Amino acid sequence: MFRFLDIRSYFEEIGFAFRALKARDFRRFFMGQSLSLIGSWIQNIALGWLVYRLTDSAFLLGVVGFAGQAPALLLTPFAGVFADRYNRRNAMLVTQTLAMCSSITMATLIFTNVVEVWHIVLIATMNGCILAFDTPFRHALLFDLVGDRQLLTNAIAMNSTMINTARFVGPLVGGALIAAVGEGWCFAINASSYIAVITALLSVRGQRMTPPQIRKSVFTELREGIRYASDYKPIRYLLLLVSAASLLGMPFQVFLPVYAKTILGGDAGYLGYLTGAVGAGALTGAFFLATRNSVRRFPLNIYYFALMLGCGLSAFALSRWIWLSIPILYVTGLGMIAMFASTNTYLQAVVDNEKRGRVVALYGMTFLGITPLGSLLLGAVSKWVGVPYTLLGCGLLCVVVALLYRPKVPVIARLARQSARLYEG
Repeated sequence: MFRFLDIRSYFEEIGFAFRALKARDFRRFFMGQSLSLIGSWIQNIALGWLVYRLTDSAFLLGVVGFAGQAPALLLTPFAGVFADRYNRRNAMLVTQTLAMCSSITMATLIFTNVVEVWHIVLIATMNGCILAFDTPFRHALLFDLVGDRQLLTNAIAMNSTMINTARFVGPLVGGALIAAVGEGWCFAINASSYIAVITALLSVRGQRMTPPQIRKSVFTELREGIRYASDYKPIRYLLLLVSAASLLGMPFQVFLPVYAKTILGGDAGYLGYLTGAVGAGALTGAFFLATRNSVRRFPLNIYYFALMLGCGLSAFALSRWIWLSIPILYVTGLGMIAMFASTNTYLQAVVDNEKRGRVVALYGMTFLGITPLGSLLLGAVSKWVGVPYTLLGCGLLCVVVALLYRPKVPVIARLARQSARLYEG
């Protein structure tokens, strides 16, 4: 009678949102990676605060952001070719181990009081190279972990939920740790968190078989992947949209230390609140996607999320109060991550399986490779017009890009409808 009080339906919907956990390998990977990613976000907030504390420069924040992600622009497409060739689990064991060693090195430099900006730039570049290879292998690995195409869409959404839970929890913990014990312990905690994901990967049973014979060169397969993504309009339009959002929208996170300390007059705790607000919104968007049973409405939803990102970023640029900035960043984070996660899910729903690694790599390159270009560009522009006006301009441009994408929605939906996989479930 009172359907809105139907507790059973409520819990059934929650269970449906986590249905990919039925797969043993994915469940173990999910748990290990969840702990590791919290550590990564604790480190991320410490890195930004450390750079700004040492230099008091928004431009150098942009430089470090560029150094940490720029390698993806060159390396990720090649990593996508390898992700279609080789065992993805074994590759991730290597990348995660290298990342752990990087965090140990950074913690040691801080504890011994010898850390300098060039150390940070160098290690950020090394981490960028590791991430460039890790990303396409990790996204393509999801299909191997669930072993069921009907669970793939949910696994992708849950992967985004996992990332954004860490985005929410990690900065809050990191901000408190910086204030209490300093940045060094944030890097040390992150180093220890890699043990969880390495252990999970070692326990994975399912292993992707390497093709018995590789007949084409890396460059040939790379050209095939690029041509495939370019010729198929749904993939092309979506990659163009997320590329523009990566250049103009994603880099705002690099400048959150400036807002926390200079514009809002706070400390590391303020930075934790701002970054956590982005993470909370992102987590909400990711959980929304996890409850979807079909991706047929995703092209239109992506448009709404892109608008949300642009409008939220514009409003944040004008805010001068922490109590107003937090809910604005919640909306901005929701739009940003929901747009990227929806695009990733939709692309994997329509892509040919033998080209999955290469297309996922091109998608990863849009935010790993193009975002640092935006960080560097915005860092330079902010020296002349200031951070608030820089972010305001970027927010308005994101709105324009979303409006240009809107007429493409029917084309994307019509062409992608040819794939029956979109309507499974």
